[in-house]
Amino acid sequence: MPAPPSVIDIQVANKLFASVAEEMGIVLARAAFSANIKERRDFSCAVFDGRGQLVAQASHIPVHLGAMPATLAHVLATLPPGPDEVVVTNDPFGGGSHLPDITLVRGVFPPGADTPLFYVVNRAHHADVGGRSPGSMGLCRTIDEEGVRIPPTLLVAKGETNQAFLNNFLGQVRTPAERLGDLRAQQAALARGEKRLLELARRLGDPTPLVTGLLDYGERLMRAAIRAIPDGTYGFTDFLDDDGRSAQPVPISVECTVTGDMAVVDFSRSADQVASPLNAVRPVTVSAVMYVFQCLLGLAARGPGTAGDYPINGGSQRPITVRTRPGSIVDAAPPAAVAAGNVETSQRIVDALLGALAQAIPERIPAASCGSMNNIAIGGRTDDGAEFTYYETIGGGMGGRPNGPGLSGVHTHMTNTMNTPVEALEHAFPFQITHYRLRRNSGGQGLHPGGDGIVRGYRFLCPATVSLLTERRRTAPYGLAGGAAGRPGKNILVRNSSHSGQTRRLPGKTTVEVNRGDRLVLHTPGGGGWGAPDR
Repeated sequence: MPAPPSVIDIQVANKLFASVAEEMGIVLARAAFSANIKERRDFSCAVFDGRGQLVAQASHIPVHLGAMPATLAHVLATLPPGPDEVVVTNDPFGGGSHLPDITLVRGVFPPGADTPLFYVVNRAHHADVGGRSPGSMGLCRTIDEEGVRIPPTLLVAKGETNQAFLNNFLGQVRTPAERLGDLRAQQAALARGEKRLLELARRLGDPTPLVTGLLDYGERLMRAAIRAIPDGTYGFTDFLDDDGRSAQPVPISVECTVTGDMAVVDFSRSADQVASPLNAVRPVTVSAVMYVFQCLLGLAARGPGTAGDYPINGGSQRPITVRTRPGSIVDAAPPAAVAAGNVETSQRIVDALLGALAQAIPERIPAASCGSMNNIAIGGRTDDGAEFTYYETIGGGMGGRPNGPGLSGVHTHMTNTMNTPVEALEHAFPFQITHYRLRRNSGGQGLHPGGDGIVRGYRFLCPATVSLLTERRRTAPYGLAGGAAGRPGKNILVRNSSHSGQTRRLPGKTTVEVNRGDRLVLHTPGGGGWGAPDR
């Protein structure tokens, strides 16, 4: 009987499998059509074993990656892909996140085999998937208003493209050529992943012992990280500003119970789901929880006497139980709208859980970061009649940390995208960037102050529809250990001279029509401060 793999074998395997996911991402970025995928890198790639367990992931978007296991589980239960087949889905109620995030799944089959060794999966945010508002990120009441909902469907069946599906999907979106190009880029990334994994299988032989050892190693490390938290139950409630319909704050409540090397994270007391897109499906909530614990694992891995590296895989999820209440803001049921649950509510779930853990391990938990992805979607027609859609998120301030200040002008927590370069944006779209700078003094004061937010301004060169889904415009990112809160953000619309230069403050969640010459300026929140300034 062969000896079990050593820790060195497992670490090498982790790097090999993660490198496949990273290479998939490189192919996807280079082949994509849209600025959101090509420039901002709003996508994620991962490798799963033949049973659907996460083996490795690239350093991409936390909110994508943490929800992928639920998506794959749903696909394997309903429409498992065979050799030379690719499944496409975006259904939030089938393990997805929100409709613009389209997921592709491909099995990796050795020649002549009918059982896969692996599955390769990627998820990319498409700049439009139809629906009521350009960019598919509007202030909707139900998911049917948000865009095209795709249950698990064969995009490629036995090597042949499902043209009927493509024709139907592309006929319902605003920018079909761009959508087709991005889907083909996702397919190319999967093909590269399949090729690399088959090469590894030829080199390594049966990968099962390595995969099993890697998953078990991930579990052991996570259990050790949880053991470093004192036993007890820790509760915290944070709030979304509002639901976009009223000024009433929406509570996200958590109780985290640590017992030895296991943790139970319970969100049952959170608010009911709402008639707006702030609802998060359960996989998004699980994703946010796993992100927080992986951060704790990362801190442990960087401690004295450690290797400074750790795997993120299905094994690391085993010691953590997440409890939610169906029909709540963190476990929405159809026909709830969910576009902002993925991008905004996920951030507040993180804030709530970090607030709870700060009671147990205050020396390891940062103050709240900006708490919003600051989403903007823009769509319309250029003067020559060409339709366009654009979507981006904007960074803000990171919370001050026990060991140093928060960073300024960065994406935090559940997002990990880049910014669209101004030159690329202005070349491709009919608007200009008038401001792009740090929002000085927006971070909370403290021994370790919070990072500053960003000011980003747009001047529109043609009429357009703009949707904003932003948070921390009413509530402030909290400080910890005596640090001050960060400054909330604000959204300012300035009408052009034909409208008398009128300036007005926009709600955090809104859809507004703009005219040629109008300007929109977003001021994103700063992070909270950590520690009293005089300490």
